Amino acid sequence: MPGENLSRDEAQERAALLSVDSYDVSLDLRSAVGETEPGEASGEPRTFRSVTTLRFRCAEPGAASFADLIAPRVTAVSLNGRDLDPGEVFDGSRIRLEDLAAENELVVDAQCAYSRTGEGMHRFVDPEDGEVYLYTQYEPADSRRVFANFEQPDLKAPFRFEVRAPEGWTVWSNGAGELADGVWKFAETKPISTYITAVVAGPYHYVTDSYSRAFDDGTTLEIPLGAMCRKGLAPHFDADDVFLVTKQGLDFFHDHFDYPYPFGKYDQAFVPEYNLGAMENPGLVTFREEYIFRGNVTQTSYEARANVILHEMAHMWFGDLVTMVWWDDLWLKESFADFMGTFANVGATRFTDAWITFANRRKAWAYRADQLPSTHPITADIRDLQDAKLNFDGITYAKGASVLKQLVAYVGQDAFLEGARRYFKRNAYGNTRLGDLLSVLEETSGRDMAAWAASWLQTAGVNSLTPQVILSSDGRVTELAILQEAPESHPRLRPHRVAVGLYRRQSLREGGDGSLVRYARAEVDVDGPRTVVTELVGAEAPELVLVNDDDLTYCKIRFDEGSLATLRDALGEMTDPLARALCWSALWNLTRDGLMPARDFIGLVLRFAGRESDIGVLQMLHAWANSALVHYVAPDWRAEGGQLLAEGALNELRIAEPGSQHQLAWARFFADIASGEADLQLLQGLLEGTAKIDGLEVDQELRWAFLEPLAAQGAADESVLAAELARDDTASGKRHQVRCLAARPSAAVKAQAWAAVVESDALSNALVEATISGFAQPSRRELLAPYTAKYFAAIGRVWEERSIQIGMDVVRGLFPSLQDSPETLEATDAWLAAHEDAPPALRRLVLEARDDLARALRGQACDISAAG
Repeated sequence: MPGENLSRDEAQERAALLSVDSYDVSLDLRSAVGETEPGEASGEPRTFRSVTTLRFRCAEPGAASFADLIAPRVTAVSLNGRDLDPGEVFDGSRIRLEDLAAENELVVDAQCAYSRTGEGMHRFVDPEDGEVYLYTQYEPADSRRVFANFEQPDLKAPFRFEVRAPEGWTVWSNGAGELADGVWKFAETKPISTYITAVVAGPYHYVTDSYSRAFDDGTTLEIPLGAMCRKGLAPHFDADDVFLVTKQGLDFFHDHFDYPYPFGKYDQAFVPEYNLGAMENPGLVTFREEYIFRGNVTQTSYEARANVILHEMAHMWFGDLVTMVWWDDLWLKESFADFMGTFANVGATRFTDAWITFANRRKAWAYRADQLPSTHPITADIRDLQDAKLNFDGITYAKGASVLKQLVAYVGQDAFLEGARRYFKRNAYGNTRLGDLLSVLEETSGRDMAAWAASWLQTAGVNSLTPQVILSSDGRVTELAILQEAPESHPRLRPHRVAVGLYRRQSLREGGDGSLVRYARAEVDVDGPRTVVTELVGAEAPELVLVNDDDLTYCKIRFDEGSLATLRDALGEMTDPLARALCWSALWNLTRDGLMPARDFIGLVLRFAGRESDIGVLQMLHAWANSALVHYVAPDWRAEGGQLLAEGALNELRIAEPGSQHQLAWARFFADIASGEADLQLLQGLLEGTAKIDGLEVDQELRWAFLEPLAAQGAADESVLAAELARDDTASGKRHQVRCLAARPSAAVKAQAWAAVVESDALSNALVEATISGFAQPSRRELLAPYTAKYFAAIGRVWEERSIQIGMDVVRGLFPSLQDSPETLEATDAWLAAHEDAPPALRRLVLEARDDLARALRGQACDISAAG
């Protein structure tokens, strides 16, 4: 039989044959603590006992099928009371089931492996106190690493879990639990998919609260709330703010969805070494523990956490209550949750400017993904589980959410939300496809959703919208048109509902202050290559025309020559923060597309970023400026550009309001680009206390941020980093130390880091990520040159031998992007040509990295030409 990579065809065949009545899952996790097991020293995994009783029906008695399980050993298998030989029916990933009856009971007793990669039952030993913590993470298909099942989203069933755990531990699962006679037993769930079941176990710090909601029919809903983290993070855990956002979200979604939260309790676990941002397990949402802030952070971090909390909460309806049939329609949950996270953040919390963050940050992710060779329609063609794993991307999340934002503008918010309400009620605890949602939206809006879906959901690529302005002799608009373009690879022109804003500076002579403000606006439906905006004919001549003002649609904004000249001169005078964010995003897209020299973008950042009031936009500008310096400027200008950025950052750091979040953002950016001797001496002085910047608190997290550039430049050696770890002997400190160690400018260090990641699987997922991050330092490109050939020699073996998560981390993180030359491009092409039969998911990752490299080389060519 095929191995771990379940195909869509196999899933369809199994769903047509089987229906599942229930699961009883018994886990014995007492082996999580204690002495090393026999065999562990030689590389065998530590294991736990998993016993699953699975009851299901078969539409064709006598037929054969299979159950899914990835485990080192299976002790016993019985089907309908008949013992089967595990050696004959289990191949390492599947259990063969033959001669099925109309009603069946499968019992599987297995030894499953604890994970160190964040897939399945992850086991983490806290270096601070030696405590062990467990949690599960399954999406898309890793519950089979913990218990035997039918691992596909459309075979839903109720689950009952029971868990034996070490004494003194607490265990949580999807349902409410209680400890009786040494066994944690949990209430049966509603019918849910396997990938959203969950178990969290260990000596977690746990805080409780409650939520109450009275409905118009006189009923009241009571939801027990819980939040947990490792004991070592408890002093930093602001659970009150987590509960505040949670309650605000529950109120918001109850107001808009008209369907009470259906899963009983609502626990939220912040867990270590987590691969994702969070996971929407009903009743037990898991988050990466980095959302508990050990040091000072800007408002952007709190907004991001609130957005993730609300994103996962939206999944309780979009994804958990109603689930896609197969991963083709992943967007039915992820696009909606991404949209709803920001929609609720703006509508229910203190983060009322979250749409600015969405426009500036989330859509940047979408624009990049939609221009890769791997771009795909929002409703994707997912052939198998490896395809599914890679499709948790900027298309499915951010582009999908952007398109839904456009849909709200197209059909109206009331029709959109009424469609959602009907969708929940008709499909509760079931599975759906695209057509199920479109049908209710057609009912509520009266719009032709099939045509909309064909343009927005079933084709790939991003359109560009450019204004074309003709003025009369007396300075009035005689014609304003919007030109729509599409790339040759994805030539579809789409209907767009857009706002067009006209901007000009307020004249000082007329009592103004020189601010760049909007004085006219019109909404128009753009369709086809050229659309005339008649509503703005006769308006006074604009200095700037902003298409997609207010960010109603999904497109790349372009400028006419006059508008671009205005931005170069007066971007900092623009008063509206969303409009300003849209202009910055458009300028960055011009830079990435090789239409604006990267040094010009850096110049704009140096001139205007210090006046940026929105902290999220400012931090995005820092990231883009750094990326421009590393990838897009002419190589012989990097040193000068880096010096200019460091000088600019230090100046803004010194003049920023003491103790402000802007000061903190500039401090972190300064550390990111510091390389000169004076810069490094300042960082060293701030660490040692011999230098001071008024109001800047150098807490532990900022200390590590300052140490990384010192390590990368050879100014902080192993002993310094060891001393810092002794000061911060925590899990977070260990990750920081590992990253800094790998950053040191030594050929021996790079060889050691490479071997630790590529030649060994001893590191956990978090330390693999930290090592890769430290290894790839742009300030020492020459040390990485020998690894181009090694990379292409190794990736096939890594993909075959390691888990898909680690494979993705290695293939993406170690691609030789810093060897930005035509020779690296040729080496990539040679590997692709020689490995046409490589797994499609692996080829996709290499093709994406190749595209980024080719884009960087085009950007450098643009920058060289401008300097010429």
